[in-house]
Amino acid sequence: MLAPTIGIGFILTTALAAAAPLSTVTLDYGTFTGLTNTSSGIVYFRGVRFADPPIGNLRWRAPVSPPSTHLGHVNASQFGPACIPTKASNAVPGSTSEDCLFGNVFIPIATEPTSKLPVLVYFHGASPTLYFLTHPRNAVGAPPDNLIQGAAKPFIFVTFQYRLGQFGFLGGNKVAKDGLLNAGLWDQRAALEWVQRYISAFGGDPKQVTIWGQSAGAGSTMYHLIAEGGQDRHLFHRAMGDSSPFLFMPSSTDAFLQDLFAQFAGLAGCGGATDTMSCLRAASTQSLAVGGSSTLANLSSVLFPFGPIMDGKFISVRPVEAFKSGKFLKIPVFFGSNTNEGSHWSAELHNPAANTSEPNATEDTVFNFLSGQWPGLTRATFNTATSPNFYPQTSFANFSLQGQQMYGEMRYICSGLMITGALHDAGIASFGYHWDNPILGSDHASELQMFYNIGEVFDPLDQILAVDMRAYWTSFATDGVPSAAGAPAWTTAGTNGTPRMLLHPGQVGMEAVTSELTDRCAFWHSQDVIQELDT
Repeated sequence: MLAPTIGIGFILTTALAAAAPLSTVTLDYGTFTGLTNTSSGIVYFRGVRFADPPIGNLRWRAPVSPPSTHLGHVNASQFGPACIPTKASNAVPGSTSEDCLFGNVFIPIATEPTSKLPVLVYFHGASPTLYFLTHPRNAVGAPPDNLIQGAAKPFIFVTFQYRLGQFGFLGGNKVAKDGLLNAGLWDQRAALEWVQRYISAFGGDPKQVTIWGQSAGAGSTMYHLIAEGGQDRHLFHRAMGDSSPFLFMPSSTDAFLQDLFAQFAGLAGCGGATDTMSCLRAASTQSLAVGGSSTLANLSSVLFPFGPIMDGKFISVRPVEAFKSGKFLKIPVFFGSNTNEGSHWSAELHNPAANTSEPNATEDTVFNFLSGQWPGLTRATFNTATSPNFYPQTSFANFSLQGQQMYGEMRYICSGLMITGALHDAGIASFGYHWDNPILGSDHASELQMFYNIGEVFDPLDQILAVDMRAYWTSFATDGVPSAAGAPAWTTAGTNGTPRMLLHPGQVGMEAVTSELTDRCAFWHSQDVIQELDT
């Protein structure tokens, strides 16, 4: 690729746009008029409600989708409010609400109801910081225009919001008895069912749906691959994930979840209630936000206290066990990770009592940080991990760098390799990548700048790489094989996820996964360790 170009699909789309754009769509629960932009060549349907507000008695219950009441004629030119994340602050962030189950549909301007375009559904990440930086509901923060314009073939881009933190992933016996575990994942399931039911009205093909996510969103695509033991509900046909995490996943009866629920309920003002769930459903949004933020503050060693749960229904087998045993959908996948996945949380790996700005973590600091994310991690397993076979301290300039690499591989890097390797072993095409960028950085989520132009400051080599990556990602969604004109061919992954595509400015091509990384991942995914970590 010699220079950035606009995709052929976008050129054809705009050239054919003489007919009136599909700017108004009528569904059985309302009519939606989007925003047509002839400059971008895109029609934006924003703030399309796909479920009833999950408030009051619908808190921690299954989403009601499609909406139970007719919405009339909706001006779909503005985004709906975002879902509330768990943050350190007690305040409910502006532009957020519990009433947040909205989707956004972005279609090429020449799309007709009979176009049957491929559909790419994107699930955002859920880290409070990354959420506001990269959420596609924010046209300034993460517009999909570059993806649509950079594609070789036209497609429809769709985003959905889902309940987060304590609103979407509250666990414990009381929620299991009088509510719904993993409500956020069920929101996503409802969104995918919405696509099957309604996307044809927007010119999309419900038989060509690809799901994609980053970070927690990539974890979501992974959970949909293993949902209900890998049962195929025919809701999507390909899956993509940028930095999919293997998290600590307790069962619904785990003591950790009972303690977490009791702490949250007490901090939300319902600790002494006779019926705790009724009290929480009657509480104000602010009270629930305070309960979540205060719980997060109390669990200072845990990055994400509210996360997916092995509920026996949506998730009946933990991810590592599912991919080892073949309990996953047999569809083409595209997963990868970044070189420095762990560096985003490097601030957690220091001694706050030390009066220095230099990395000053100790062995205990690293162990305490990792055991905060995986409470079952024993000192014996940690000692094995830091032995000469895997992560010897002598290989790192300081303990902080050691911890960063351990965390990045445990949580993100090894998961992508396992997924692509498992699909290959099942006889399905899989594609892996390795993002390594010394110009923009290679930490967690840094590759999103290639797609959404967050910051808009690119080195010339990055500009070329951005064009190629947009083509690679979107062509997988349209054709099932990543390709980019003038760029290296992308071959399928094999056992253990090797080879994979190296995405480095000025140096793009297939690379082998090192035997050292394969061995480290095999250690983290060994039976004894996964039972200890509950991953």
